[in-house]
Amino acid sequence: MRIERELAGLRAATGAWRAAGQRIGLVPTMGALHDGHLALVAEARRQADVVVTSIFVNPLQFAPTEDLDRYPRDEAGDLAKLAAAGCDLAFLPTPAVIYPPGDTCVIDPGAKPGSPAEGWEGDARPGHFRGVATVCCKLFMMAQADVAVFGEKDWQQLQVVRRMVADLLLPVTIQGLATVRDADGLAMSSRNQRLSGEERGQAAALPALLARCGEALAAGQPVEAALAEGRAALAAAGFTPDYLALVQPASLKPWPVGQVGAARLLVAARLGDIRLLDNIPVLVPSARG
Repeated sequence: MRIERELAGLRAATGAWRAAGQRIGLVPTMGALHDGHLALVAEARRQADVVVTSIFVNPLQFAPTEDLDRYPRDEAGDLAKLAAAGCDLAFLPTPAVIYPPGDTCVIDPGAKPGSPAEGWEGDARPGHFRGVATVCCKLFMMAQADVAVFGEKDWQQLQVVRRMVADLLLPVTIQGLATVRDADGLAMSSRNQRLSGEERGQAAALPALLARCGEALAAGQPVEAALAEGRAALAAAGFTPDYLALVQPASLKPWPVGQVGAARLLVAARLGDIRLLDNIPVLVPSARG
């Protein structure tokens, strides 16, 4: 596996691949890799001839009060996992490579009303999606990617990136991959490493409670009643919910009263000082009777 830290080295590799007619897949990550990330690498391999995985803890998507310095890092372990997974190139840039000194341009995916960046994570983490959109756009162009693969665990992020690519007419296909879960159902996340042993046991209740709420909605329970019961159940299980919401899958707007069809159920909740995200699809039926 080739390892590059500078743009010139990355471009030399991807330029040669493109000249040879090879399709390039990109997996953007912030490192601390787990089986969920490796599933993205495998999917990129199915979608492309060669795979680039970036590891970059992006400071632009962290607020001053968030855990940039505490975000888990394991470069040696990450590189070993990527090599074993068959990644062709690992790109490990410094902040100065991604954000050259004196840079002034960022991408604000919420600049116009109706953006999928509005609400939920957009409200909970102001500026977060500006950081995500900016770094993703840079990585797409730096790697000359034909396809980029993202996990569905961060559902809102996936929709923000898709909207950005469509709006900016970027020549890259965005491929989502279903959330990869541990045996007890908890969505895999690098931040799970920071859960204490007791908290990790408690955390397994989150996907179970989310599934229970989804089942109630799919059975025809009124949306607000099902969500209110879900929030109460989360609190009773020791979580501090930021939100539990039923939304339109692409726009992230709240699900309209009386609408039927495919929706997405989102949750963000804190357990101790760790914030957990998850989501599932829900098919909302027509009203009973």
